[in-house]
Amino acid sequence: MNKRFAIFDMDGTLIDSMGIWNNLGREYLESKGIYRDMEKDDAEKEIGIVMKEIAAMTMSESAEYFRTRFSLPGSAGSIAYEMNGMMDEHYKKDIPLKHGVKEYLQKLKESGVRMCVASATAEPLMVACLERLGVLSYFDFMLSCESMNTSKREPEIYLEAARRFQAAPEETAVYEDVLYAVRTAKHAGFYVVGVYDKESEGEWTQIWGTADETIKWS
Repeated sequence: MNKRFAIFDMDGTLIDSMGIWNNLGREYLESKGIYRDMEKDDAEKEIGIVMKEIAAMTMSESAEYFRTRFSLPGSAGSIAYEMNGMMDEHYKKDIPLKHGVKEYLQKLKESGVRMCVASATAEPLMVACLERLGVLSYFDFMLSCESMNTSKREPEIYLEAARRFQAAPEETAVYEDVLYAVRTAKHAGFYVVGVYDKESEGEWTQIWGTADETIKWS
């Protein structure tokens, strides 16, 4: 990668958290007793359907989906607050940095590359996790789909990061681990680095074929 600017996704790219994120909906529903009275196989099938539905949603969207689908009390905001609290514990305590990431970031910094993080995760959770893992100082700023009211199926978050850098998309590398985000950044004119993550292994061939380069941190 020889670009002057770099935009990093966080979950599944910098940190090994996608397994926990993918299980968050299940963790939340279990805490509310949803499907408790169903047969185990039927409950697993229903949870699988729900997990697919929320896979590309932000926290707020997932909370609203749970509120309406399961007639949960309270607002979508209160549900999102509870779910954020669950993830907050994971970010503060047990989510690890991917092996080789810190060394990679250090090399980019030494080469004069300016970096930021653009994630679907809320900014306070990003900061808490990256600070604990000792890599927060590598990044100029954080951007969240949550606060921008967008998703990575649209290019706004990448374009906003480039604007803050005062850079053009073609001067900027975007690091992503899921296919839809890789495609979004690529179509917006960014140089795209596909990052391998075991949770999106089924998309790896397509990511490899779409991105400008790919990386597998050990």
